[in-house]
Amino acid sequence: MGEWKSFQVGEIGKVITGKTPKTSISDNYGGYIPFLTPSDDMSVKYVRKTAKTLTEKGLSEVKNAILPANSVCVSCIGSDLGKVVITTRPTVTNQQINSIVVDEARFDISFVYYAMRILGKKLNFISKTSTAVPIVNKSSFSSYEIECPSLKEQKQIAAVLSVLDAKIECNRMINNNLQQQAQAIFKSWFVDFEPFGGVIPNDWKQTKLGDSCNCILGGTPSRNKSEYWNGSIPWINSGEVNKFRIIKPSETITNLGLEKSATKLLPAKTTVLAITGATLGQVSLLEIDACANQSVVGIIPNDNLPYEYIYPLIKQNIAELISHQTGGAQQHINKQNVENLDIVIPAYTHLMKYQNTVCGIYEMIANNCFENDRLSSVRDTLLPKLMSSELDVSDIDL
Repeated sequence: MGEWKSFQVGEIGKVITGKTPKTSISDNYGGYIPFLTPSDDMSVKYVRKTAKTLTEKGLSEVKNAILPANSVCVSCIGSDLGKVVITTRPTVTNQQINSIVVDEARFDISFVYYAMRILGKKLNFISKTSTAVPIVNKSSFSSYEIECPSLKEQKQIAAVLSVLDAKIECNRMINNNLQQQAQAIFKSWFVDFEPFGGVIPNDWKQTKLGDSCNCILGGTPSRNKSEYWNGSIPWINSGEVNKFRIIKPSETITNLGLEKSATKLLPAKTTVLAITGATLGQVSLLEIDACANQSVVGIIPNDNLPYEYIYPLIKQNIAELISHQTGGAQQHINKQNVENLDIVIPAYTHLMKYQNTVCGIYEMIANNCFENDRLSSVRDTLLPKLMSSELDVSDIDL
């Protein structure tokens, strides 16, 4: 095992703080250039898609902030403080993210990514002890120190952890493909009506979503009551809805917190929709029983409308739902907009045939998500041991 040395983040590469083009100019957005913000899914190692994109015009406003592929991006504000991803193509971030363009002659990109994950956990822990919104500016970020071995040993450490992340990434790609297949089947059956000659069968019922299933608006227990928090009941905020599937909560609440607030316990397989702010229009599926905050509406499945129908239905109709958004800086829709969505309820025999067609796909997706959770736990157990030289990998051949 070689010697480890301490380096400031600013010595590892060029540190760039993101910028946001004027949001009042619509021509700045909707192009092909990824625009990464903390509200994007930063639970992955590599970011391949962002909710927002910039045009060439938008890029011209922030051209000094564009990052090359393989930049390491760290969220530096609020509850998202410490989240880390690597870019896969030229990308712009907003000002809440500091990024490192790694000096590859001295440092391994994946090693730096894992080192930032360790630093990120420390920053996130510190943020939870602050009453104000925590922010780490460029100067402070650049001055943090991390321990690094030789470049060879950096690559050896990164290789061990990357094996796990590669399997996680593979499962994610499989799941994305499976979800596309499931969505295509839904569209064929219930938008284009291809199995039925392109028309809605006469025995199908046209109605409103709220007349056929229960739509529940979430809530937040008082933060001033410590006895409401850190219990055994999962509770999610709207940021979690940005995830492909929800298998872990943001926080937990107590039974008293559930009883004394507007939040409700949503069963597993509930479709959850973010209705306000940066995550407006994001859709996910609960794989666990959980409560949610007031920025989330849960659409609960039942015998007439199983989750395999509700989830792709909401995804198919996102444009229609968010067309009702109102508000100034904080755009939002409300529960009534969701309940008033026009839907068709297929005949029971048709619905059962559809459900039998897609249920295996949804089961595979859920199994892959839980496998990824287990792999992530193994990686996160190894991470601090490898990054502190507690485990020696110097004999590994690359």
